[in-house]
Amino acid sequence: MTTQFDIIVIGGGPGGYVHAIRAAQLGKKVAIVEKRPTLGGTCLNIGCIPSKALLSLSHDYHKAVHEFSDLGIIVGTPKVDLKKMMAFKDSVVDANVKGIDFLMKKNKIERLTGTGSVKANGIVQVTDEKGKTQELTTKNIVIATGSSSVDLPNVTVDEKQIVTSTGALSLEKVPASMVVIGGGVIGLEMASVWSRLGTKVTVIEYLDRILPGMDSDVAKEMQKILTKQGLIFQLSSKVTSAKADKKGVTLSIEPAAGGKSETMTADVVLVAIGRKAYTSGLGLDKVGVKLDERGRIIVDETFESSVEGIFAIGDVIAGPMLAHKAEEEGFILAEMLSGQSGHIDYDHVPGVVYTNPEAASIGKTEDELRKAGHAIKVGKFPFMANGRARAMNSVDGFVKIIADAKTDKVLGAHIVGPEAGTLIHEVAVLISFGGSSEDLARTCHAHPTLNEAVKEAALATYSQALHV
Repeated sequence: MTTQFDIIVIGGGPGGYVHAIRAAQLGKKVAIVEKRPTLGGTCLNIGCIPSKALLSLSHDYHKAVHEFSDLGIIVGTPKVDLKKMMAFKDSVVDANVKGIDFLMKKNKIERLTGTGSVKANGIVQVTDEKGKTQELTTKNIVIATGSSSVDLPNVTVDEKQIVTSTGALSLEKVPASMVVIGGGVIGLEMASVWSRLGTKVTVIEYLDRILPGMDSDVAKEMQKILTKQGLIFQLSSKVTSAKADKKGVTLSIEPAAGGKSETMTADVVLVAIGRKAYTSGLGLDKVGVKLDERGRIIVDETFESSVEGIFAIGDVIAGPMLAHKAEEEGFILAEMLSGQSGHIDYDHVPGVVYTNPEAASIGKTEDELRKAGHAIKVGKFPFMANGRARAMNSVDGFVKIIADAKTDKVLGAHIVGPEAGTLIHEVAVLISFGGSSEDLARTCHAHPTLNEAVKEAALATYSQALHV
């Protein structure tokens, strides 16, 4: 069976389905190939969305146990019904994937379930779970297959006792103890979920800090806050092996720089050391698509690979492995393939850690700018001095704005605190238009709001904050 399309997308995650929708809106005949029975990719099915459901629920439980009585709310002794929590999480995922299916039908996008591969330039082969194949021809192929968890030597994942984020989102009971290998975003979010529900959590990180890539002030503040919440951090350490048995998991741990090994045990071990581009088994080598040293597809400014007519977006190309980055690339590519122009500035892609409090960043970090010799000015404002944060009983953290010392142009913003993931977008809009810290500080902000902390931090870069 051969069918002709303008665009065939391999991969139904945020990048793939957004590209398909936008391309269809622009009049293209589009097909999308996804091996999962549901669209949405890792993000919607086993990543961003279900994790946020559990983060929200566990935060509510933590507040009921540790904060409500001090605030005059008496609810008795809260208990965890993990089965109901997981059922809610699953219902959130189900509602979202059904929504994506609706959008495919609304935009008349051909939906094919199976594993997609490039058989030849302009030909995509789809193999279903029974091994039956069909071929489709197209003018353009878009690879949007996402990423998978990075493996750790001598640590075999079974998704029961030794898990990735996938297994960590589906545990059948609250473990007494957990070791999280990796102090990045995924590790800290999952550590927070289970710690709030009563698990003793130890985070082991190879580097001498958590949240690599984020501003060092953010990393220090987050470690201080999360330690206060009960997480245990063992930095500058590496796990050399993990063995599971009926009693639990036994880990061997050494200093990152080398040295004497120690043993640690836990009921569950979460491997969260990063993700890698999913580019194997797609037939890319057969048609000559070039990959970089990390297995990512090399593309030009139009997202086209080394082979004409084959494009790639999202986690399979260089850049931050974020769903919204993939969506933006998918949207832009659809417009490019329709004769329009498009551009994405990777310095303007926000990143968020959905712990409590949240951490969020956009633009350059102070560390990066000072290392480059860039003359900057920095303004900080603590949530302790923000009236709304006090009223919410959520005063940990700060807002940090970095601006060019001469032009006052905002180069970066970094927030630890309540609703940081929402607050960062005020700065995202400003940065996208090349705004200055004075522009931000002279914008009237409603009172009392958390956003006033952003205004005060901006004011602090060139004058003086008012409320500290």
